[in-house]
Amino acid sequence: MVTRILPAVGDADAVRSLTTLLSQLPDAEPVAPVTDSTQLIDTLARLAAESVEELPEVVVVHERIGPVPALELIREVALRFPAVGVILVSSDASPGLFQAAMDYGARGLIALPLNYEELAGRVHVVAQWAVGVRRHLGSGGDVFAGTGGTVVTVSGAKGGVGTTVTAVQLALAAQASGRATALLDLDLQTGDIAAYLDVQFRRSVVDLATITDISPRVLADAVFRHDSGLALLLAPAEGERGEDVTDRAARQIVGALRSRYDVVVIDCGAQLGGAGAAAVEMADTALLVTTPDVVAVRGAKRAVRMWDRLQIRKAEETTVVVNRHTRGTEIQPPLIGRITGTAVAATTIPAHFKELQAAVDAGRLHELDGRGTVRQALWGLAAELGLVKAPGTAVQKSGRFRGDRGAVTLRRRRGGAG
Repeated sequence: MVTRILPAVGDADAVRSLTTLLSQLPDAEPVAPVTDSTQLIDTLARLAAESVEELPEVVVVHERIGPVPALELIREVALRFPAVGVILVSSDASPGLFQAAMDYGARGLIALPLNYEELAGRVHVVAQWAVGVRRHLGSGGDVFAGTGGTVVTVSGAKGGVGTTVTAVQLALAAQASGRATALLDLDLQTGDIAAYLDVQFRRSVVDLATITDISPRVLADAVFRHDSGLALLLAPAEGERGEDVTDRAARQIVGALRSRYDVVVIDCGAQLGGAGAAAVEMADTALLVTTPDVVAVRGAKRAVRMWDRLQIRKAEETTVVVNRHTRGTEIQPPLIGRITGTAVAATTIPAHFKELQAAVDAGRLHELDGRGTVRQALWGLAAELGLVKAPGTAVQKSGRFRGDRGAVTLRRRRGGAG
């Protein structure tokens, strides 16, 4: 059996020495090395999109890979591509690092400087393990493989601009189209998703904060299954406990959700903490909700600049959603795009809080009238973002997609998210 080995090494000298040794291994086929964490994930995602069999059996991660730290990168690979065996190469061969590497999903640790016999033995064992996993996948085992679900974060330019309503309705639209959807509340101190959906809960995102290996069973125990079909992972009832959810914990939680659901929508609120920053950085799409007034637009500009300074996300990689839009306002979406330097969603949410008030007050936002312009616009936004399978396919109790005007932007009548 030929073993395909993908080296992930950021240091040029280390690349040469590692690839030279790998090429000497019997029945080994080293593939072109990748030089950073982003390139590694993109390469594996591209191969996984074709077939699990196209993935390399072994990935060798060097300790100096970046920008994502080696252990965090190993966890992401293990979660998203469980049919790939990962080996960490490090100058630290202490029992502590060995245990940490195993906890993060590595199948082995090799000390620097590299030793041929040790490398050959470890690669052989890990390759055999990967082959066994793929055999299990081929027999229909319930093991997730592939690029993972789509992650969308929804943040607010300031409080009260409609962040949570937007996040909830995007998730409902995705779920109604037939896509398995999780809704995560990372507005850790003031999260309101439970109130909007009339949920009484015992477990929250905090229950996963200290778990280093979030298995499907552990995740299922923490998730609340809502009547709409949404999988909810809620903010803690006691806001002070939100501090337990660190940026590292958030990465693990988002990765676990991404590995089990087609769509993951995250309400990050208007305050940026470590957990929210990690989520925005990991997201496939980062939305920033604003209203067309001076204070909110200034807040959006401030948030975009802060994300850029902290190297969380560039302005051009952020999409602004304009809520409570009217044709008569002086600040129109194109102007907001120029001020913030971001893309602006083509779908705007009209200003009509009366359509929302009864559902919000009753905590029944999932029962928002599908004939209203607000709900239609929010579900149209979901279609614009690619969160629904296909306009006009799925029909559920919670509403329709196009065929009944539900997947297009409506600007004829006034409405708006609260």
